[in-house]
Amino acid sequence: MAAARRSSRAAVAATGPRQRLSTRRHWASTRATGGGSGAAAAQLMFFGIFLCLDAFLYVFTLLPLRVFLALFRLLTLPCYGLRDRRVLQPAQVCDILKGVILVVCYFMMHYVDYSMMYHLIRGQSVIKLYIIYNMLEVADRLFSSFGQDILDALYWTATEPKERKRAHIGVIPHFFMAVLYVFLHAILIMVQATTLNVAFNSHNKSLLTIMMSNNFVEIKGSVFKKFEKNNLFQMSNSDIKERFTNYVLLLIVCLRNMEQFSWNPDHFWVLFPDVCMVIASEIAVDIVKHAFITKFNDITADVYSEYRASLAFDLVSSRQKNAYTDYSDSVARRMGFIPLPLAVLLIRVVTSSIKVQGILSYACVILFYFGLITLKILNSIVLLGKSCQYVKDAKMEEKLFNPPPASMPGKPGSKSQNKCKSSQGLSTEENLSASVTSQPVHQKESVIPLLVTSNSDQFLTTPDGDEKDITQENSELKHRSSKKDLLEIDRFTICGNRID
Repeated sequence: MAAARRSSRAAVAATGPRQRLSTRRHWASTRATGGGSGAAAAQLMFFGIFLCLDAFLYVFTLLPLRVFLALFRLLTLPCYGLRDRRVLQPAQVCDILKGVILVVCYFMMHYVDYSMMYHLIRGQSVIKLYIIYNMLEVADRLFSSFGQDILDALYWTATEPKERKRAHIGVIPHFFMAVLYVFLHAILIMVQATTLNVAFNSHNKSLLTIMMSNNFVEIKGSVFKKFEKNNLFQMSNSDIKERFTNYVLLLIVCLRNMEQFSWNPDHFWVLFPDVCMVIASEIAVDIVKHAFITKFNDITADVYSEYRASLAFDLVSSRQKNAYTDYSDSVARRMGFIPLPLAVLLIRVVTSSIKVQGILSYACVILFYFGLITLKILNSIVLLGKSCQYVKDAKMEEKLFNPPPASMPGKPGSKSQNKCKSSQGLSTEENLSASVTSQPVHQKESVIPLLVTSNSDQFLTTPDGDEKDITQENSELKHRSSKKDLLEIDRFTICGNRID
């Protein structure tokens, strides 16, 4: 009996340090998943919001200059002679289309009465307005999901080489569809801004409280679901886009209220606490939501560094000399943020709220425009420097200069390797420039190795453990290469050719 007691005490003493060690490991894993993910998600949101700001400022600053350069080339074309088959470069065609869509939708927005819409929404009950606001958020996500496809279809149809002149007629229905989409999406955002304005101007602030509580309902709908790394990345991008849109809506609400009170600065300090309360609630909801999602799904906080590196990779790759896509288009595809409808609404609100009269007013407008250009350039420089640092920390530099060749489905891999070996004499920049500046009518398998896949997607889908066998990856690539051609390779690569 005494020997049995001694052995049991020794077993308890031996299991004690093990239990304490496992408890410490559990605390460390909890700190790495739920504890630090909130701060990491906040850093990702901060970086993503400045990416959206850079793409949004591009519409107001650089896009008018690019449209002016394209029109100047078009007017001075007889002086230089038609040396090339193309009258304009593909990027210039896309710039002109964006500019025309902005101008047409801006004049169409003049037929929408903001005051009548405000009084119509204000006459509704609180519960009905709460339901309307939730429906508008869902509709905004649906519009953003297929809006970029409409614009990309327009850009591709306008820039693809055509054998017959009658083929250019196909651009017309795509153009009217794009104009209709931007107009309807701008009206949808205007109704959102009007509903938010009614909530700010209500006497008891009950509607504003209900709308803020809607953010906390979002925690209930997302925390207790199963999330993988790619799903969490999509949700993070959606949150970034939604938060930036809400900040622009708050700006529109402040402009409309300041106009009604004759730009009295005292009224701004009346609105300021409510604006800060809305922003603080959104930030708190994002931190809590991402902290619990990573905790319940056993995802470490390091995954947000991978997300940030993926966004940085898109920025750096789009800023190269032979870029395949324009930066604003790459942000729109990654985050679902389309700046055109939001820019149309903001221009409409600013022009109706601020009256420009006299030489001094026009001088202030010109100075403000140069200030926006300066802000855009400084923001781009800082973002580019930070993005290069994030790409370097993630060890993704080689993917920028050594894109992996893709193999055709049903074809042996030796053919693609032979083609890569035969093209070793040419530099990478020559291959990229050849694929961007020339767009053959019939693209066969020889074009596939020149296309650059979205390496950031490959970076996100890499497993946490050891890498799989090369033979298994090649077999999976053969079976799914047709799918990856649509998901990972941009179909509209010609639209982003830079104007040197």
